[in-house]
Amino acid sequence: MTATEAGTGAGAGAGAGDGARWEPGDHILWRYRDNADGHGVHICRPVTVVQDTDDLLAVWMAPGTECVRPVLADGTQVHAEPLATRYTRPRTTVRSRWFGSGVLKLARPGDPWSVWLFWNRGWVFRSWYVNLEEPRARWAGGVDSQDHFLDISVYPDHSWEWLDEDEFAQAQHVGLMDAATAGRVREAGLAALEVIRAWGAPFRDGWEHWRPDPLWPLPTLPDDWDRTPSRTPS
Repeated sequence: MTATEAGTGAGAGAGAGDGARWEPGDHILWRYRDNADGHGVHICRPVTVVQDTDDLLAVWMAPGTECVRPVLADGTQVHAEPLATRYTRPRTTVRSRWFGSGVLKLARPGDPWSVWLFWNRGWVFRSWYVNLEEPRARWAGGVDSQDHFLDISVYPDHSWEWLDEDEFAQAQHVGLMDAATAGRVREAGLAALEVIRAWGAPFRDGWEHWRPDPLWPLPTLPDDWDRTPSRTPS
């Protein structure tokens, strides 16, 4: 079933519960819930489906895509705020265009991370980015997750490094993540490192040579981007 056949607009492929899949070229939403309350959506990125199988969901976020991202209530960019108050000052969301090159996102069902591929200008491959997160919940309009602050950057020579360990520690300090959850996140990171060291999927699969279909239209950000999912996994 394609998104169009499902009859509920962009990104309307069936939810995870009935086993249906999106088709290449379908538009869905890749969203993250706010870490403070665990419910409200504070990041929303319209993406184009590249592949959706039992083993992998691959999506493309094109340059110039209108997205939703968090900022502080006074308009300050989140990463411009000192770490000590970055997660305690009031926030809101804004619409903005994705800058720079596009991003290919790969996610295997059940994995507590997704793998993103970044290129420099001219399709010069730069790195993989392992984003530690809740396993994605599929719904009629896309997938929802929650970011876990800690990340891993992986380079073409197979070297790697932890990223954002300071934010991971600060999130725990201000109560956005309890010790048990932090332990599970660290374990997930170590499991991801086992895959990296073994050069397992998706790193070995040649995705750095993939290119988007030039005829794909730019996905649009719907007015109801923060809607409650109409269907949850069974």
